Amino acid sequence: MQRTIEIHTDDLSGEATRRLIAFHLAGMHDISPAESVHALDIDALRHPSLSVWSAWIDGELAGVGALKEMDADRGEVKSMRVDDRFRGSGVGRAVLRHIVDEARRRGMSSLWLETGTTADFAPAQRLYESEGFVVCGPFGGYALDPFSIFMTRVLSS
Repeated sequence: MQRTIEIHTDDLSGEATRRLIAFHLAGMHDISPAESVHALDIDALRHPSLSVWSAWIDGELAGVGALKEMDADRGEVKSMRVDDRFRGSGVGRAVLRHIVDEARRRGMSSLWLETGTTADFAPAQRLYESEGFVVCGPFGGYALDPFSIFMTRVLSS
């Protein structure tokens, strides 16, 4: 039986969301050198250029994701994280598609992202590739880094 994934705008005040964001950030520091961690903490996610969504299954937080407005035409996917209990259940894909749809709704023409290069990040890379993202060079304030891969996707209307 497939369970329904509900996605809502998240104001980051809920304990479950705060815990998952902290867990995500700690996990990134566990598997990447500090200078290569680009995950955002709760305070950074509150920046006005960012919108955050949370995914829920049967009343339980299953994942989070954010969209950063880089400018009127470009957005960046940030802070994608699925709770370990829900990995492989389609939550990451649902959140990513929600972000893509929202970027289109806002009139953006492209999305960008940074993710890791180690084996821990292989599932994320496969997800992004399966949703039309392609490898590109660094963008925004990022620099070449052996622990980072950069991807982009053109958005059609």
